[in-house]
Amino acid sequence: MKRLLCAVLPLLLLLVGCQKGPTRYSRTTVDTFDTVVQLIAYDVDEQSFAQKADSLEAAWQEYDRLYDIYNEYEGLNNLCTVNRQAGIAPVKVDARILDLLAFGKEVYTLSGGKVNIAAGAVLKLWHDARTAGLASPATAVLPDSAALKEAAKHTDIEDMILDREAGTVYLKDAAMSLDVGAIAKGYATEQICRQAETLWESAAVSAGGNVRTIGVRGDGSPWQIAVENPDQTAEQPTVATVQLEGESLVTSGDYQRYYTVGGVPYHHIIDPVTLAPAAYVHETSVLCDDSGLADALSTALFLMPVEDGKKLVDSLDGVEALWVTMDHQITMTDGFESRLVGNGETR
Repeated sequence: MKRLLCAVLPLLLLLVGCQKGPTRYSRTTVDTFDTVVQLIAYDVDEQSFAQKADSLEAAWQEYDRLYDIYNEYEGLNNLCTVNRQAGIAPVKVDARILDLLAFGKEVYTLSGGKVNIAAGAVLKLWHDARTAGLASPATAVLPDSAALKEAAKHTDIEDMILDREAGTVYLKDAAMSLDVGAIAKGYATEQICRQAETLWESAAVSAGGNVRTIGVRGDGSPWQIAVENPDQTAEQPTVATVQLEGESLVTSGDYQRYYTVGGVPYHHIIDPVTLAPAAYVHETSVLCDDSGLADALSTALFLMPVEDGKKLVDSLDGVEALWVTMDHQITMTDGFESRLVGNGETR
């Protein structure tokens, strides 16, 4: 799951009436994309901030409804509608859905098939087992292996037909479904922040494990974002603190969104090869300009050995990464290390 990162932001020390320049304001919204979204921005006054924040919150809610795979809404064709019409008929959708799904195809190619938004049939079996297991831990079970193998036969992304001219999506395979959990939140964060860039010179959005910054902080210093330690028993709660200036940092990990069967935890990031929770690393973090790409890549890196992940990162311009391995060792690219607070010391 993409984990909630904490922005290490300065406290407001001076009275508003004595300050010069913009003031720091913040707003927290609960349950957008099934997470807590925090907006921080420097603005001339509270009314100006509130009006702008209202517009962004409305946009967030639109993306949330459009990309929802579990619920339909009156008068709206969303991804839940698309899944329910699989094998029946093309569905006319908002251009923002077509844009997300086109991005999903690009990510599939970039990740060598590791991140597959057409794998909903497999992911639903794990989702349902996890939901039941959390509701009744004593009776928690793993998904049936035969059912997983059968579901995996219905995950061909080429069966997702996008028709830009008609504005439709069609799933040719009646047994397939879309699950955009690996890309939707980061993609929406990026689109929202591009809108926010027209409103503020200095702002930051934290949506679960997705952080996107605009400019620098109000005092001119970089934003400081802490990466959580996946070892929840460790004395140090973070593994690194990174400086950002208009960039995004996204983290994926195995340490929060999980359930337990027979004393063994099973997290939600599923390996398309084994059809089970991936076991290459405990955590990955990606730093780049685009929150959508960072979101997709953090999942992709989580689904492959570290060395393969490093090759992927090295092939991309402007992308840096950090890994916490299964033995809790920290490794990172040189570019990531150069952005750490404290002269490159990890925390």
